[in-house]
Amino acid sequence: MTGLQDLPPLRDVIRTHGLETRKSLGQHFLLDLNLTGRIAREAGDLTGCDVLEVGPGPGGLTRGLLAAGARRVVAVEKDRRCLAALEEIRAVSDGRLEIIEGDALGFDAASELAPGARVVSNLPYNVGTPLLFGWLERLEHFAGLTLMFQREVAERIVARPGDKAYGRLAVMCGWAADCHIVMDLPARAFTPPPKVASAVVNLVPLSKPRAEADMATLSRVVAAAFNQRRKMLRQSLKALGGDTGALLDSADIDPTRRAETLSIEEFAALARNVQVAG
Repeated sequence: MTGLQDLPPLRDVIRTHGLETRKSLGQHFLLDLNLTGRIAREAGDLTGCDVLEVGPGPGGLTRGLLAAGARRVVAVEKDRRCLAALEEIRAVSDGRLEIIEGDALGFDAASELAPGARVVSNLPYNVGTPLLFGWLERLEHFAGLTLMFQREVAERIVARPGDKAYGRLAVMCGWAADCHIVMDLPARAFTPPPKVASAVVNLVPLSKPRAEADMATLSRVVAAAFNQRRKMLRQSLKALGGDTGALLDSADIDPTRRAETLSIEEFAALARNVQVAG
């Protein structure tokens, strides 16, 4: 009986199916099965959960997820050229691989996957951040997110107040989850090699947000603050409307401070005050 271990090398799969990468789809294929296997292991125990993979391409990480024992892998692929290669994996997956042709931005993971699902993906560069914000809105549905980004984006996710990379991504992710870089990948690991290095980030949802706040209001406050990050808060927060001075005073925040100095808890305090003010 044919199994995962009998599938051809990924370079042969790419050649057989004519899967030259497309810049328009943000594609960079990771062909080293040792690395894809390690990424799957970094996601934790997959044996009892559904796993969402976005942009599987020729299926290197897909193989790793199945080999790690994932109960069910849902692979969402926009590039129909990759479907035949993925079908070859599905045929030896014991019914554990489901392939969906479509745009992951329109895929409702929370309704299609069982609670406690995990997302494990080498995300296409051009849609990684929008996908992440979408998952943050339904984070209670997931046991964890293990995601590969450009190294620069990964650093923005895990940044702390005062860091050069600290911004909206860090605040919103850190408000809802513990975030850590667990793996670095050099550009040469990919085909074709991108211009930058990549990194894998683990986001483990908190049992409750780090500080009380309405997510939509918090996002609006953080966006206003960082849209003019070099200006003092008394100026940058004017975009919210209302009395900026009173807003900052009620949160006990010096109006001359800048956005990159505020903690997640301080942003949450501002969001609560904005909501009260209506």
